[in-house]
Amino acid sequence: MVRVPVLNEPSAPRLPSLRSRLAQHVLVPLTLTWFAGTIVSVMLARAATERAFDRSLLDDAYAVAASVRLREQSLEFALTPREVRSVLFDQVETVYFSVLRADGSQIAGNAALPAPPPTDDDAYRFSDIQYHGRALRAVRLRLESPQVFEVVTAQTTRSRGALLRNVLLYSVVSQAALLLMLAVWLRQAIQRDLRPFAALQQALDQRDARDLAPVAVEAPTRDVRRLEAAVNDLLTRVGQGVQARREFAGNVAHELRTPLAGIRAQASYGLAHGEPPVWREQLAGIVQSEARASHLVDQLLALALADEARGAMPQELVALDELARDAVLRLLPRADAAGVDIDARGLDQPVVVQAQPLLVEGVLGNLLDNALRYGRPMDGGMAPHITVALERPGDGRIVLSVTDNGPGIAPEQQRQLLTRWAQGRQGERLGEGAGLGLAIVARYAELLGARLALADAAPGLRVELVFGPAAQA
Repeated sequence: MVRVPVLNEPSAPRLPSLRSRLAQHVLVPLTLTWFAGTIVSVMLARAATERAFDRSLLDDAYAVAASVRLREQSLEFALTPREVRSVLFDQVETVYFSVLRADGSQIAGNAALPAPPPTDDDAYRFSDIQYHGRALRAVRLRLESPQVFEVVTAQTTRSRGALLRNVLLYSVVSQAALLLMLAVWLRQAIQRDLRPFAALQQALDQRDARDLAPVAVEAPTRDVRRLEAAVNDLLTRVGQGVQARREFAGNVAHELRTPLAGIRAQASYGLAHGEPPVWREQLAGIVQSEARASHLVDQLLALALADEARGAMPQELVALDELARDAVLRLLPRADAAGVDIDARGLDQPVVVQAQPLLVEGVLGNLLDNALRYGRPMDGGMAPHITVALERPGDGRIVLSVTDNGPGIAPEQQRQLLTRWAQGRQGERLGEGAGLGLAIVARYAELLGARLALADAAPGLRVELVFGPAAQA
């Protein structure tokens, strides 16, 4: 089948890199802060410059005013033009002045300087004026002695503008250079700190899908170490799941081959004979083989689910006495049919533990099934007997036990029977089971946080499931 390309397919948006995002989050606020700081510094520098130049201009006005004299009830200006140039000398700026009477008539200086007079409460007033096409900074000073008169001094603003431009230039250029160097350093530092993430990504990209070994990455920071630990924990859990599925598939293929082959052989043998007794005998064998295969499948599924459910089944408060009582009631028909006596002890008192009901039922079901299958006296002199007990030793523990009066298990074989595919002598002699019952119980006990213990019951075997604070002791 040929896929026809579709035009104008929406493409996935290109996401920014983590490095650019981090640089953006750092540099944008830093640039805005630098810009605001530059504006504030320029404004402060301008205000300080204006105050300094205005103070100098006011001093010139006071110097001119000091040369005003009262003669014959009339004000006159005592300085010659040469002396005025000496008093108001400036290498850069052009200085203008004017001395005015109270009525506004001029005594000396430049005529018609358009400086506004000070208000009633002020002695002087600064202003920006235009005079003969030039921008000037002016001050108008009012004095009361020897008579009321005013002095106006004004000068061009080239020095002020040049100084402000220099302050702005040096401030902006120096801070911009520092910002650029900081940006380069931050980019390199961010790239260096993100290098372990890139190494982790490369290691995962180049890894084969079947390789679930832990990833080894240099972790210079706590965050990288946590990410590495999380990835490796995930790989470990995935590996456990994959291993459980492989074991389940292999176990099913291996263990079902024998009963299925037996069923096929019995069916073929029955079809080859025409006598009804032979058919009945072979059908009974087929039913027995099918029951064994079904039991084996149930155990394999239970074991696979136990492997998959590691950490995924939340625990809750469980009435242990009710679960044990229900398990005994479910087993009674089989026990009566097999001639096995079942005794229950301690199930009349309520006992609550933190557990998972399905796992507790699985433990009880497997223990009772094993006791019913293998817990029979070998000499035949004693009647088969199973005891389910719920006890409180008094040290905070709760003990759920299943005891039979069968041949028991030697101490050196007890730990071996907790592994998969390990059978005791009774199981091998009877030709039943696959050695999975106690392995399932051990895995369920591990998931429950309980302790599984096997002990001799003289005669028979006692299996204990211990809950409580001392369960792991």
